Amino acid sequence: MSRLEIIRAPHLLRWISLLSANSNFTPSKPNLYGYGSHHLVQKVRLYRTESSIDLEKGVGFGGSGKMGRIVKAQAQSALVEYFHLTRSLRIMDAENMGKNTPEFFNRLMKRVTIDDDSKIKHSVTRFLRYHPVNEFEPFFESIGLKHSEYVEYLPRNLMFLSDDELLLDNYYVLCNYGVERNRIGKIFKEANAVFRCDCGSLQAKLRSFESLGLRQSLIAKIVSASPHLLRGNVDEFVEFLEMLKMVEIECKWLLENICEDDSYSWKCMLQLMCSLCKLGWSEKQVGELIKQHPDLLLKCSGRITFGIIGFLLKVGATKSDLHTLFHQFPQIPVLKFTKNLHNSYVFLSEIDMAALDIGKIVRSYPALLGSIELKKVNSILSLLSCGKNRLCQMVNNDPFTLEAWVLGRRVERLETQKRAVKSMALKTEFLISLGFKENLEDMENSLKMLRGRGVELQERFDCLVKNGLSREEAIKMVRISPQILNQTRDVIETKIRLFFDELGYGVSDLLTHPKIISYTIKRVKLRLLMYRWLKGQGAVRSGLSLSTLLATTDEEFIRAYVAPHARGLEFWKNLNKKYYH
Repeated sequence: MSRLEIIRAPHLLRWISLLSANSNFTPSKPNLYGYGSHHLVQKVRLYRTESSIDLEKGVGFGGSGKMGRIVKAQAQSALVEYFHLTRSLRIMDAENMGKNTPEFFNRLMKRVTIDDDSKIKHSVTRFLRYHPVNEFEPFFESIGLKHSEYVEYLPRNLMFLSDDELLLDNYYVLCNYGVERNRIGKIFKEANAVFRCDCGSLQAKLRSFESLGLRQSLIAKIVSASPHLLRGNVDEFVEFLEMLKMVEIECKWLLENICEDDSYSWKCMLQLMCSLCKLGWSEKQVGELIKQHPDLLLKCSGRITFGIIGFLLKVGATKSDLHTLFHQFPQIPVLKFTKNLHNSYVFLSEIDMAALDIGKIVRSYPALLGSIELKKVNSILSLLSCGKNRLCQMVNNDPFTLEAWVLGRRVERLETQKRAVKSMALKTEFLISLGFKENLEDMENSLKMLRGRGVELQERFDCLVKNGLSREEAIKMVRISPQILNQTRDVIETKIRLFFDELGYGVSDLLTHPKIISYTIKRVKLRLLMYRWLKGQGAVRSGLSLSTLLATTDEEFIRAYVAPHARGLEFWKNLNKKYYH
């Protein structure tokens, strides 16, 4: 038994687990302030007035149901003013702590008694006057930490931010350097030692990155994504930057594509670029590939791409196969591509395709399998009304058959498909007999518009010839308006006789507007009789084209031609009564 024959979907899930892989860095969480599980404000007995809070009865902002947007905005305004005016924090910090801390805000408001919505701001201000808050709570939340993440960092003996100068100084260094406030929490978790050092030390570390040729805006994004770089050990990052230069990728590309929400393994991404070079790509080709598909390098630090390469090598792909795949790589996220590739592999396994055949298709058509999102096997079997052996045969004969079985696309039974192919062939044969050229645009447009079997279309065409038209004239009409052949012979014959015999028009008139045969008899008869009467009354000029008279809606026709005449509406109603009532 070959190694390929033992590859089944459960084993493939091992490499698919890479889809959820994150950086292999373990955030460091040394005890910055000491471990304290309770807030200082909860340990201190505070004075209160009778109207400010009633915890025993559970009456408060959160329990009263008065959380409207206006009320909330007023409460937040009071909190911002408290931080800025009373506690002397900078206005931007006060607003960030007052408006971007929903967990802290909700906990605080549950303690405030609100008797009158119109006095919400006054109530919150009064409460804060007698119940100062632990400012580290809203501060940590405002920089992006959850309560469960920052509770261990709450200082035991401090309550006000101004008492921790080192923390604030280093915080402002990061803010002034361009790091977004809500990103600083990640740095605090993974590199909090820098918040215990002199602020000059942090500034020096940031400036050291500038010596690598990086702009300040890029450095801010990099340290937000990889705070561990501030702890040292930047050798791998430096090697990564050197490799980027070798593959002709500028730092501007990194600035545009790096995401602060992700964590990066610079070593893993460096290894990926080196591996691609070893697989036969030149450095320039590697750079072009990464520029076109940044996800290949940056998503999970390239681990997903490693997973794709490893899987394809396992099913027997060669360097040439991998080269072809990445040259044809579709413009979809690499994560979606990988999931599609996995699901396609599972699909082939579930239809009981031979392992060798699966390997052949996967290594030969990975770009196809990664681009399509297939329906479930049971759905395909039901829709096509066939067995698994037939599916295997169809896919082996033409793997691109899979494109017809994607989610959102209608799948017809195989018998229906055969009839459709035969019907299309007969229609094509009919149009060729009329002088159409195969594969040209007018042929394709006519095929889309025609309804009916080839024999029926021929009979309807013959009906045109038998009722006063030459073959050449009939062909001209069909070229202009193919849909006239979508009607039965009786209907076509009735309309031609009406047009020629009853209304008195000639062949030349019909040729100028062949679509007239597609209109209902009622529409043609009423409008042309009305037009004849209006000409007799001198209300309209003679020589109006049939398209002008027939192509408009009834409302437009009445408004343009019938209504302007004093007795027009009356005559129009009489025509309707005479012929259709």
